Amino acid sequence: MLTIAGVLGGFSFTFLAQNQIAELLALSDHWAITLAILSGGSLIGGLAGFLLFPFVTWIESRLARTAFLDILLGAIGLIVGLLIAALLGMVLDEIPFLGGLLSVLSAVMFGYLGMTITTRRREEMTEALSSLGSRITKREHPPVAHKLPEYSGIIGPKILDTSVIIDGRIADIVKAGFIEGPLVVPGFVLEELRHIADSSDVLKRNRGRRGLDILNKIQKEIGADVRVYEGDVDAVEVDSKLLKLAKMLEGKVVTNDFNLNKVAELQGVVVLNINELANAVKPVVLPGEEMTVMVVKDGKEPGQGVGYLDDGTMIVVDGGKRHMGDTIGVLVTSVLQTAAGRMIFAKPKAQMERVAP
Repeated sequence: MLTIAGVLGGFSFTFLAQNQIAELLALSDHWAITLAILSGGSLIGGLAGFLLFPFVTWIESRLARTAFLDILLGAIGLIVGLLIAALLGMVLDEIPFLGGLLSVLSAVMFGYLGMTITTRRREEMTEALSSLGSRITKREHPPVAHKLPEYSGIIGPKILDTSVIIDGRIADIVKAGFIEGPLVVPGFVLEELRHIADSSDVLKRNRGRRGLDILNKIQKEIGADVRVYEGDVDAVEVDSKLLKLAKMLEGKVVTNDFNLNKVAELQGVVVLNINELANAVKPVVLPGEEMTVMVVKDGKEPGQGVGYLDDGTMIVVDGGKRHMGDTIGVLVTSVLQTAAGRMIFAKPKAQMERVAP
C-alpha cells in the first residue's frame, strides 16, 4: 500500500510540476517528454514508498504499543516545541549564511525536546491538566461549604486518607471494633487511589490496587459503614482537602502520615494516627524479663543475632549468632525507644545462668 501511495504521490507531484521540471532540465515541450517525466516521477515515488515501508512499519508497531495519552502528550509537546522554534527562527534567519541551517536545527531540537519532556513528565502533566479542569469546574459549580444533610446526625465520622487505606491495618482495626461511627472516604481520595492504581510504575500500581482491595474488604467482608463523600472541597492539595472536610463534617482524620498529623494539630483537627496506636498497644517489656524468640539473622556487631516479636519489634540477642535458626529463651537487658519504633536488647538465658554465681 505504501508503494502504491508513493507511485500516486510521485505522479501527482510531477503532473503538477511538469512544466517547471522541463524548464529546469532544459527539455522541449513534447508529449514524449511529458510521459517520461510522469513515468520517472511515479517510479521515484514508488521506490521511495518501497524503501520507507520498513521504517513506517516500525513506527506503526511502536505507536501501537504506546499509550494514547503518551501519543497525545507527545503531539502537544511537538507543537509547542515547533512554535518556539518558529519564533526563534525569525531571529536566526537574520544571520547570514548559517541562518537557514540554524532554523532547521532549532526546529528539530525543540520538537524533540517538546515530545520527550511531555512524555517523560506524564504524571505531572496529567495532574496539571486535571487540576486545571477541577479549577474550571469549581468556577462553574462552587463547592458546598456546609455540612451535608446525610452527615448531620452522625457523631464523629472517621475520614480515611490515602496512606492509611494503602497501609491496610485499618481493616484489622475496624474488624476488631476499635473504631466507631461511619468511615468516610472522600471522592478525591478515591480518585487518587485510582490514579495510583493506573500508574505505569509497578510498585505504585500494586499499592493503589491494594488500597482498593482494602476498601472492598472493609465494606463487604467486614460489613462496616463506609460512605463516599462525593462533594468537592475548595483546596488544591489532597491533605488540605482532608483537613477542610474534617472541619466541615466535624469528624476525625484517620492517617499514618506524620506530616499530615502535625499540620492537623496546628489547625485543630483531631487525628487518629495508626502508627501511634500500634506503638501504644505494644506490650511493656522491662529489663530482666524472660522471652522466647527465634533468631533469624545476624546482627550488626560480631556474634549478635536478631529476632522479631509478633508485632514486628526487633530483638537484638548478644551472642545469639550461634543459635541461628533456633528458638531460644532470652533475658531482656535493656529497651531502646526510638521514633521509628522500639528495640529490645537481650542475652541467651542459658548464657546468663552460667554467668550467675
